[in-house]
Amino acid sequence: MAGFKEIRSKIRSVENTKKITKAMEMVAASKMRKAQERMRAARPYSTKVRNIVGHLAEANPEYTHPFLVKREVLKKVGLIVVTTDKGLCGGMNTNILRIVTHKLRELEKEGVASQAVAIGSKGLGFLNRIGAAVVSQAVQLGDTPHMEKLIGPIKVLLDAYQAGEVDEIYLYYTRFVNTMTQTPVGEQLIPLSSDKLKPDLKTHSWDYIYEPDANSVIDELLSRYIEAMIYRAVAENMASEQSARRMAMKAATDNAGNVIGELNLVYNKNRQASITKEISEIVSGAAAV
Repeated sequence: MAGFKEIRSKIRSVENTKKITKAMEMVAASKMRKAQERMRAARPYSTKVRNIVGHLAEANPEYTHPFLVKREVLKKVGLIVVTTDKGLCGGMNTNILRIVTHKLRELEKEGVASQAVAIGSKGLGFLNRIGAAVVSQAVQLGDTPHMEKLIGPIKVLLDAYQAGEVDEIYLYYTRFVNTMTQTPVGEQLIPLSSDKLKPDLKTHSWDYIYEPDANSVIDELLSRYIEAMIYRAVAENMASEQSARRMAMKAATDNAGNVIGELNLVYNKNRQASITKEISEIVSGAAAV
């Protein structure tokens, strides 16, 4: 009977785990819908800002913002790594950190120094473990991204770029494709390529009346564009996080159900064997009498 008690204890333990994973799946599904709405709301704004900046850049070819100038020699590269604050979201963080590790190895082989900004506790812990130079961080962002919490850490790299201390800045995050698919993405944030700033409509060119002047307007809009790209990356990462956690918890719930079924089968087989043994002993005793 001791074996039966042990099996029953395991079944109760797995059933409790199944209840927890099921509850986490439902919570993630609820948060996922809200995160997707924020992500979809951020996309049109960043696209519109990009179009306006593209038109302004074409209308004023004599002025070139520092964010558009490509450096001849790379001495130091900045990395913005966006991850989650919490785990239990499958291989999402592992996939993006693998890309970051590959980039760091490439820079090390080329003799280029690097420094990083960590957005999310998981990325911060990883960068500290591998000995990367973390110059700023933003953790515990909650379920809603706030630009005031992001702009401070990011401004450290932007100021370093404008001062000539950093020659390129890359952004790493997980892009939301659909509920089943989230893609790790690494893209160059600064200097901005001309392809990214090309307006969607090339049938005509726009001109503007500037106040106070064209240079100030372009400077401000490029800063807003960088902020919009970072906010969008964090929003995409949060939507990907909730989707990945929902799928991971669903898989865990299904696996718990399979384990419970297997344990019940073992329990019933052992119980049947015990009953058969008792009947055999009774029959043997009656025959001996």
